[in-house]
Amino acid sequence: MKKKLTVLKLSALSVALGAVLWPAMEVAHAQAVCSAVEVATGLVRPQGVVQSNLGNLIVAEAGPGTPNTGRISIVSPAGERRALLSGLPSGRADVGDPAGPAGVFMRGRTLYAAIGIGDAILAGPVPRTAIANPTPSSPLFSSVLAIHFSAEVERSTAGFVLSLADHNALALGQRVTLANGGGETITLELVANFPDWIPEPLPSLASNVRGSNPFDLVVVADQVFVTDGGRNLVWRVDAPTGSYVALTDFPRIPNPIFPVGPPTSEAVPTGIAFQDGSLMVTLLRGAPFANGTSTVMAVDPATGAQSAYISGLKTAIDTRQLRWGESSTQLVLQYSYGPAPFFGGLGAVLRFDTPAGPARVLDNCLAQPTSMAWDAKARQLYVTEIVSGRLMTLSIAP
Repeated sequence: MKKKLTVLKLSALSVALGAVLWPAMEVAHAQAVCSAVEVATGLVRPQGVVQSNLGNLIVAEAGPGTPNTGRISIVSPAGERRALLSGLPSGRADVGDPAGPAGVFMRGRTLYAAIGIGDAILAGPVPRTAIANPTPSSPLFSSVLAIHFSAEVERSTAGFVLSLADHNALALGQRVTLANGGGETITLELVANFPDWIPEPLPSLASNVRGSNPFDLVVVADQVFVTDGGRNLVWRVDAPTGSYVALTDFPRIPNPIFPVGPPTSEAVPTGIAFQDGSLMVTLLRGAPFANGTSTVMAVDPATGAQSAYISGLKTAIDTRQLRWGESSTQLVLQYSYGPAPFFGGLGAVLRFDTPAGPARVLDNCLAQPTSMAWDAKARQLYVTEIVSGRLMTLSIAP
């Protein structure tokens, strides 16, 4: 996401202001709650995770920043990792962070993957500006791919590699089938390719642009809904045709701790899930990431009408509903949890038995978590940590 997940240093003033604004709901649970345990390491900037129908975790990794080193891995519940697909679009975004494969969603034997902004835009000559990259590393940045593979491939594959020629073929609308020499195949197709950027001229730089940065996605019937953290909107894609429209966008809000940071903060939609007929979208909020400004929004998938579902959060990045018979619980993953603005603390999983709270902290010792997957049968929650490259798990009871 453009200028959204860059780790920033805190000033003493920022810490003091954050402590004043920290909701009492969270103060009551400020003590360390470290219940998650490590499942796997060695993931390279994991940003999305989903459980397959075989019980494995499918993890999307942005890679180290070297062009087109994005990867999707298969991780068993015991922590054994195998590469499913490497050579996916990736590159360093204008803020310097690697960007590539992001959110993932699996239906049957098809994996849908959001591809982030990569190096489609570059840092501009003026601070806080960006310009279009005339030679991006891939034509597939800011897109959605569908990856079809069999259960047997999932059980045993040693992996497949996507070439730049394959990127170009996909961008032209061609289906690409890969073979790995072991008699296994995997097929990819382009679902949607959003504009990498739109013009956003500024008085200081007429050529300034705003990048599109898909972060997460969910499939409902034949529609794919994609959060775009760069453009502050949700895309609705018709999967059979690839046509897309902006379903809804999220406005800026006043920055409550200005002049720490800019006068207003962007929405930065991140996680998305479908429940009870609505899309649940987490708004991380932009700099200075003031506590209490992040929300979970309920969005009508037909009209785009939106309303706040859970408010008063800090850097919410994913959400999931857990069902216990007739009752349900809402989980919210926070990228950073603590009184200070910016990213002054570790991440957390919060549990809401009602949208109004109070929130219960299930874990607040996570290192910059990015996404969650729920194993309802085992009652295990899986969480990716982007910087540490770990997959964590914690048990949750009704």
